[in-house]
Amino acid sequence: MSEPLRPTILSRRQALAAGGLLVVFGFSSRALAETSGGGEGGPAPKAVRPDLPGSLKGTPVLDAWIHIAPDGGATVFSGKAELGQGIRTALLQVAAEELDLPPGVITFTTADTALTPDEGLTAGSHSMQEGGVALANAGANVRMLLTQAAARQWGLAPDQLTTTGDGHVAAPDGRRLGYGPLAASLSLHVEAVADAPRRDPAHYRTLGRNLPRVDIPAKLTGGEAFLQDIRLPGMLHARVVRGPSYGTRLTKPNLAAARQMTGVVAVIQNGEFAAVVAKKEWQAIQAMRVAQDSDYVRTRPPLPMADGPHHLQTLPRREITVLKTNDGALPAAHTLRATYSRPWYSHGSIGPSCAVALAKDGGLTLWSHSQGVFDMHRAIAELVGLPPEKVRCIHTPGSGCYGQNGADDVTAEAALIAMKLPGQPIRLQWMREQEFGWEPCGCAMVTNVDAAIDANGRISRWTYEVWSNSHNNRAVKAGGYAVAQQIDPPLAMQPPEPIPMPEGDGDRNANPLYVFPNMDVRYHFIAEAPLRVSALRSLGAHLNIFSLESMLDELALVAGVDPLTFRLNHMKDERARAVMQAATDRFGWSSRPRGDGRRGCGMAFAQYKNIGAYCAIALEIEVERETGAITVHRVNAAVDAGQPANPDGIRNQVEGGIIQSLSWAAIEAVTYDASKRTSFDWGSYPIARFTEMPGSIDVQVMDRPGLPFIGAGETAQAPASAALANALADAIGVRLRDMPLTAMKVKAAIGVLGER
Repeated sequence: MSEPLRPTILSRRQALAAGGLLVVFGFSSRALAETSGGGEGGPAPKAVRPDLPGSLKGTPVLDAWIHIAPDGGATVFSGKAELGQGIRTALLQVAAEELDLPPGVITFTTADTALTPDEGLTAGSHSMQEGGVALANAGANVRMLLTQAAARQWGLAPDQLTTTGDGHVAAPDGRRLGYGPLAASLSLHVEAVADAPRRDPAHYRTLGRNLPRVDIPAKLTGGEAFLQDIRLPGMLHARVVRGPSYGTRLTKPNLAAARQMTGVVAVIQNGEFAAVVAKKEWQAIQAMRVAQDSDYVRTRPPLPMADGPHHLQTLPRREITVLKTNDGALPAAHTLRATYSRPWYSHGSIGPSCAVALAKDGGLTLWSHSQGVFDMHRAIAELVGLPPEKVRCIHTPGSGCYGQNGADDVTAEAALIAMKLPGQPIRLQWMREQEFGWEPCGCAMVTNVDAAIDANGRISRWTYEVWSNSHNNRAVKAGGYAVAQQIDPPLAMQPPEPIPMPEGDGDRNANPLYVFPNMDVRYHFIAEAPLRVSALRSLGAHLNIFSLESMLDELALVAGVDPLTFRLNHMKDERARAVMQAATDRFGWSSRPRGDGRRGCGMAFAQYKNIGAYCAIALEIEVERETGAITVHRVNAAVDAGQPANPDGIRNQVEGGIIQSLSWAAIEAVTYDASKRTSFDWGSYPIARFTEMPGSIDVQVMDRPGLPFIGAGETAQAPASAALANALADAIGVRLRDMPLTAMKVKAAIGVLGER
């Protein structure tokens, strides 16, 4: 079912050499163009079969996805990566259900550029929408072919036969044939058909059940769970020598002294890029510390000390109209205008980014926790001067991150080092301060909302503006890596571009799902980024939903309408209405405690990207007026992600999203002075501790048997922060609009500082 972390190097031929349905084929890594998988990064496979669902469009041949061995076991291949979101388990369940096999007889191989289909990025909550539906239909196709083979042998019609759930096809008279012998008579080097019969949800054996997550045991027992755990024979350890944060350069790195230190094997230098390589990790760290004992200079414009995120509003921008409707002039009894913002965020990965690289026999193998190994093998090939087919990237889970932390950059740097030391595995790990100083941050953003309501408490006009840099800066060419501008000759920086809607980046979820008349929604796309930025979980949806749902509460207050009723009055989508009702019913919204200066309740809703999962959240908080500290007592959420593959996996994602989002909203912000970032550790960049967790989190996963999968990975991120802001306003009677909603800001808002 699940394999432990093993850094072996196998070809696809070796992986399938057990026999059965084996046909050797190749993937064309450059014949890929069209839209990005998830909207963050390079192109997903070209749709060569637009009639097929999900990722089958780009890779329609069945043996790219499934192999049946002589003993009846299956090997299933997916281009989606396990990032800690539990997707390996959910996809395994999908494949098991449609093949009608026990999960335990399936070997599941994921995100390896030499073995698996190129499914683009594992991002944007697309794994189930694209990868899950592809595996479901591939499995249904294979089960159909096996059933047809049995029908031919028995001289029966295929619709008279059934599969048994244990790897056999059965006839009405009790005869059985195993998948293994049937597979030996077939070739799966055929394209899928679009209408292969799927299994009836009423008879599901695996899908929709809470199969224990296959990635958890090693993590709980200290096993080989993460890339950081890899140890290869003869492996050397590397550390990069660099300034304190992105946009700085050491003036006089002491590389000569580092070269003389015990255990140091090599000092690699290429332009401004430098790294030390040693036999042991501690030796590499010591040498790095000696080499970095140097002053630094800033090589980019000073950081915006005075106005923080609002500095974005002063920069050149490209105007993008997201939505424009004109329903004629309508009465406006009340008008509200407000500005909301969020700071730059760190990914805050628990384990600093790490990669292992091995240059051997004219090729390069990389173990990386990047979410985009397919883009990576092409971009790093360009960086090191190899053909793409000579660079293999194997996704290996890292200890923390949704979005682009340092994983891509550290892999590129490990590749450069390994090419200088062929035949020796190189393990490069960033230091904690390098992770905080050099990773791309989540984008700071600012929004303006100008809305009007009529005398009946209905919105009559909605004007919305958002300012943001690109959330789409993953490397698709070599110039996308930070090191590419440090080497000699330097490579041109990858130009930032907005992600088109409906995915969007800074404008993700800026287009309301609610029914408002006279909408004018604009995205001020800003190419110039004061801090280095890229993808962070939910992208622009986080602030856009925070702004939208905060303004709805503000308008409801003016209209004298309950916040839930106000939302329902403007929502026609029945699934959206259902999750709002489900979350608030379980919360006890109608009998909730009302704001009394200390306690308050709030709710918020979003459908992620207006095409993903629906999520509504209600929560109750208490404010300590003397300190401004917020305690979240309880959270109720409801989520509709279509047919749930693993309800507990969805619940895990929503719980984790709520916790991370509350931490963002109340605590987190990257700090900096004019020359560098200054939040280098968990003291200067605090995240929510165990003692700050909500008292309870209850997540209801809506049962939607047979409906298409829709992505749930990022659905809670935005409404959780908005619900907190609404609860805080309910509690203290003052609206805070600029995240983080720190204790100091809360204390100031309720006048305690002034009273003292």
